Amino acid sequence: MKIYNKNDIQTNFALYGLILIAFGFSTYLFLIFFALFRRFIYFLHFIDKSYILEALWFTGAPIVIGFFLIFIDLFLKVKLKRNLKEISTNAIQKKGITVALTAYNDEESIGLAVKNFLNSPHVLRVIVINNNSTDKTGMIAKRNGAIVFNEAKQGYGSCVYRALKEASAYKDSELICLCEGDMTFRAEDLDKFLAYISHADVVNGTRIVEQLQHANTQITIFMHYGNLAVAKLLEFKYLGTVTLTDVGTTYKLIRKKALKKILPQLNSDINLEFNPYLIEKFIQNRLKVIECPISFFPRIGKSKGGNISNKVAFFLGIKMIFGIIFGWKSE
Repeated sequence: MKIYNKNDIQTNFALYGLILIAFGFSTYLFLIFFALFRRFIYFLHFIDKSYILEALWFTGAPIVIGFFLIFIDLFLKVKLKRNLKEISTNAIQKKGITVALTAYNDEESIGLAVKNFLNSPHVLRVIVINNNSTDKTGMIAKRNGAIVFNEAKQGYGSCVYRALKEASAYKDSELICLCEGDMTFRAEDLDKFLAYISHADVVNGTRIVEQLQHANTQITIFMHYGNLAVAKLLEFKYLGTVTLTDVGTTYKLIRKKALKKILPQLNSDINLEFNPYLIEKFIQNRLKVIECPISFFPRIGKSKGGNISNKVAFFLGIKMIFGIIFGWKSE
């Protein structure tokens, strides 16, 4: 009898099954709306409605094939994985946390964010990666007790990569917290992360919990459900390995040992879509990722990332989807 390792069981069909279902359903809706427009727009009458009806029947083919592919993974591969599952527990010896905050023109919020984390009993230090801010971000962060580094290469990916690199250099902490300096996240959630970290290599915060979203945050209804959809797409790529509902959040707690394993593999040229890319790198390296619900507050200051508007979020979501399906650029 063959002995399986759960990490050797790859789910290769579920992601493509989901894509086929989405394609078939989208084509079906397009044809329905096209048929409605044809009734009222004269120049479309040259298309015989029998062709439209025939095409509607064919949209069922990718949907059926898609479900078949998902069922193959669910009832063969995922079933094997579930039979091999176990809850691992690996206690943290040094529970002090090095917090790394990303910042770009955050003078209104950075001082509050630094003090908020420094006031936590779990935090040893706060470092701030100042990504060429043109305001007083760096000065205010330092004045409030942060260790400040300037990252000359502009971009979210470069800033996060520098934050992870600098935070991993401290020898007195096993844990690194990655966060933003805009006060959308708070240090009080570190207790939640610590409750999960003994079972994981990475605890990723999820904002997609209605009861933990403050009113008037950057997360619109479109962003809420769009982010959830992209997260589920990545989950389907590794079905039975991880559960994901949020791939856009920066806030996460990482074991230094896990971080040092993937740091040489990271590409800082990947910009606003860096978070799902980072999560996938952890998964690909067989590191355990667990989600934890976190509180999400309105940003202090002006938004400059992927949450500026639904339009910006839409195109960022497209980049994330392409990255998940076809691979991340420059790799």
